[in-house]
Amino acid sequence: MGANYTPGRGWFHHWLDFDPDDVHRDFDALAGLGLDHVRVFALWPVFQPNRALVRPRALDQLGQLVDAAAGHGLDVAVDALQGHLSSFDFMPSWLRSWHRRNMFTDPEAIDGEVRYLEALARTLAGRPNFLGLSLGNEVNQFSGPPHPDPDTCTREEAGAWLERLLAVCERAAPGKLHTHCEYDAVWFQDGHPFTPAHAARLGAVTAVHSWVFNGTAQHHGPGGTATVRHAEYLIELSKAWARDPRRPVWLQEVGAPAPLVPARQAAAFTEATLTNALTCEDLYGITWWCSHDVSRELADFPELEYGLGLLTCEGDVKPAGRAVAGTAARLRADPPRPVLRRTALVLDAGEAEGAGGGGEAGGGDAAPGRSVCAPGGTFFEAWARLADQGVRAAVVLAGRARDAGHLAARGITEVVRPEDVG
Repeated sequence: MGANYTPGRGWFHHWLDFDPDDVHRDFDALAGLGLDHVRVFALWPVFQPNRALVRPRALDQLGQLVDAAAGHGLDVAVDALQGHLSSFDFMPSWLRSWHRRNMFTDPEAIDGEVRYLEALARTLAGRPNFLGLSLGNEVNQFSGPPHPDPDTCTREEAGAWLERLLAVCERAAPGKLHTHCEYDAVWFQDGHPFTPAHAARLGAVTAVHSWVFNGTAQHHGPGGTATVRHAEYLIELSKAWARDPRRPVWLQEVGAPAPLVPARQAAAFTEATLTNALTCEDLYGITWWCSHDVSRELADFPELEYGLGLLTCEGDVKPAGRAVAGTAARLRADPPRPVLRRTALVLDAGEAEGAGGGGEAGGGDAAPGRSVCAPGGTFFEAWARLADQGVRAAVVLAGRARDAGHLAARGITEVVRPEDVG
């Protein structure tokens, strides 16, 4: 159990005025909640202001931060290409305006990204509490609508980009947990170039980000079954595309966004969400978003972003923080036993297994009808109705629903189609 680290003073702008004492204070508070890891975010323009320059001082400060975490018993995962954070884009000037390049397809841009990832990975590779690199936070936001200035790419180009950069991370820091992550267009948006197969087949783990402001809380309420089991749903949904039935899934972001989850219900939502997620097999870890609130001294954030912390900016523990601490304590005292999901809901997202698609991610990976998985979609709502009936359902692609070997490997003995769920 961990937290996405949003520094208590200065938010991610803390890299501009890096203070080890502030970092130690924040990590001491997080360790006090019983957490065992943090996910941290390097601001790309600060670390690599020029395509040929990765600043040694910034790398040294990142090393100091990781070492500080070790001193408090915390492991660290590092996101590199930020990229996008809490509605703000942080793109280096060598990719924008007069130097406009497509971050996913331009050869010089990709060479610059390789240089940056190699520098981060080599700086951190020898530190025992370094978990690995994530390519960047929800970088798929840049690949198309609704981004106002997208770097468009095809599915094949997105897959090739992911494969090349993940290989760079592995070469520079072998054996670490290198991965990538996307916001939920990857699961819910027809035609989006980043696909569920990319998410579930490339990198060391599948990373999912669960945000109930995507229509779930609006339609099902803050305490609705679909809402408090949304993270569980995404974990199980991701497994449908995995080739390895035992591939681990990392619930890398999950939070309690107000006002959709009112402050008075934040603790109950947090505890229920975590309890339901922990019923999933092969769950690598849970990383709450986020560690600290955003200071009201900073302007222009969407309102919900200000209050997502487990702690206030001053370090006071909030109700969600107490709920996470309680879950962390229970995990240490009595590790949960996941539920074996015998029933699977059949997902027809337009897949055609074996249809081709390029590289390791290829083979029926376009998911052209994946919007059925989104809140309000026929598949999502059928899964929610099963959940209301108390069923802990797995998800199986339609193309695999008659594959006895696949079903047996996952322990599935019954398949149900959405139209048959009352």
